[in-house]
Amino acid sequence: MCRHIAVLGPPEPIGASVADPPHSLVRQSWAPRRQRHGTVNADGFGVGWYADGDPVPARYRRAGPIWADVSFADLARVVRTRALLAAVRDATGAGADGEAAAAPFAAGPWLFSHNGAVAGWPGSAAPLAALLPAEALLRLAARCDAAFVWALAEHRLRGGDAPGGALADTVAELAEAAPGSRLNLLLTDGASIAATAWGDTLWYLADPAGRTAVASEPYDDDPRWTEVPDRTLLTATRTAVTLTPLKEPCP
Repeated sequence: MCRHIAVLGPPEPIGASVADPPHSLVRQSWAPRRQRHGTVNADGFGVGWYADGDPVPARYRRAGPIWADVSFADLARVVRTRALLAAVRDATGAGADGEAAAAPFAAGPWLFSHNGAVAGWPGSAAPLAALLPAEALLRLAARCDAAFVWALAEHRLRGGDAPGGALADTVAELAEAAPGSRLNLLLTDGASIAATAWGDTLWYLADPAGRTAVASEPYDDDPRWTEVPDRTLLTATRTAVTLTPLKEPCP
């Protein structure tokens, strides 16, 4: 369900990562190579990027498939950025939220995406909803599981948690409340990336020139792509990648 990518590096067009490679996110929207659940990611897409001197990212999101959006093709060709997060969506279930349910979700400097599904949604999440302040629930961008997962992670970030810790604790909480969930999360603030591998594929490519890409699957056949083991937290900057095992919830 879904494919996503985050990139840090020198300025380059959005399309250099999202559209131009032979197995880019655009191609993954209709022909993913390593997707374990679902086959076509045509239920919306989005890209968020950072402009120099502005910590708050811009976003372009639509409810339809990325391959059908001519405006996005132009945007991807000419807009340059040092950091981005993009995603194509395969919806967990039918809904009327449209564009609002498409990642990346955003707050302040943060961009976020969820690749996966919360098992037993929405009933399984009810106990966790009770732990959030009313303001967090009122800020939900959509009534889908991904928006709720973002609410949990955002609440921790607003409380001062580090990005990696916020994702790790969110995954642990959801895995305990909804066993069998797939919780591949992706987060960036334009300077760092945090991601989890929990139930689906995750890869990274670290370039000695100072470019780091973290993605659901490789966008080309560069042998430097490295698969992240399942049940792992990844944290990255432009120059370093760290992998930390995630704990299974207590039985």
